[in-house]
Amino acid sequence: MNAKFNRISLHTFLAGSFFMFAATVQAVDIKVMSDSPLEPALTRVVDLYRQQTHNQVSLVFDPSPVVKKRIEDGEAADVVIVQPDFAEDLTKSGKASAGDRPVIAHVGVGLGNRKDGPAYDISTVEKLRSTLLGADLLVFNSVKSGQAFASTLERLGIAETLKPKIVRTTPNGIFEPVLKGNGNDMVAGTIPLIATTPGIKLLGPLPGDLQSTLTYTAVLMANTSQRDTAEAFIKFLASPEAKETFAANGAR
Repeated sequence: MNAKFNRISLHTFLAGSFFMFAATVQAVDIKVMSDSPLEPALTRVVDLYRQQTHNQVSLVFDPSPVVKKRIEDGEAADVVIVQPDFAEDLTKSGKASAGDRPVIAHVGVGLGNRKDGPAYDISTVEKLRSTLLGADLLVFNSVKSGQAFASTLERLGIAETLKPKIVRTTPNGIFEPVLKGNGNDMVAGTIPLIATTPGIKLLGPLPGDLQSTLTYTAVLMANTSQRDTAEAFIKFLASPEAKETFAANGAR
C-alpha cells in the first residue's frame, strides 16, 4: 500500500514539476514592431503563433520610416518587420543583426470608397481611369505606396487633371478625409488596410501592370534579450502555415 502510494505521489510530483517547468519555459514575451499595412494579417498570424507556442508577442505598428526612427532613437524591440531598404539601414547602423532577413509577405495597392458609395468596377486600366476621373476627392499617403500610386496617375495621363482633387496625408491619415466626406470620395492605399477599415469598402486591386507591391522582411534586433525565441518567431513567420494565414488576409 505504501509502495503504491509512494508511486502515485512520485507521479503527481513529477507531473506538477513538469507543468511548472513548462509554464516557466513558455512564459516568454517578445516585442515586434511592424509596418502598419501588415497589421490585419500579422495580428492573425501572431494569434496562431500564440496558440501553438503559448509565447506572448507585443505588437507595435507604425509606417516603416517611423519604425526605423523609433529604433534609431533607442526604442527596444526583439524583431522588426519593415520594407527591405529600412531593414538594410538598421543593419548598417548596428541596430539589427546581420544575416538572413526572410521575406514574409507582399502587400498590393488598391482603391476604396465609403461603404455607401457606388461599387465601381476597376478591373481594367480603362475602368480604373474612368473611375478616378469621376472622383470628387482622391486621398493617398506620402510614403512608398502613395508614391507608387502617384506614378500610376502619371502613367494613366491624369495626374494633372486630378491634381486639384488630390489630398496627400500620413499613412495613418488616409481614411479620415474620405469617411468625413459627402461626395464621390476615394482612397488609394494598401489592400489589407482598405479591406479592414470600418466604413470603407475595397473596390479592388490596381489592375494589370499598374499594380505595385510592397515587400516586407523580418529582421532580428541586435540587442534582443530573447534571441532564441525571436529567431524561432521569424522562422514561424516564414513557415507555410503562416504564409497561408498571411495570404488569407491580403498579404501574399
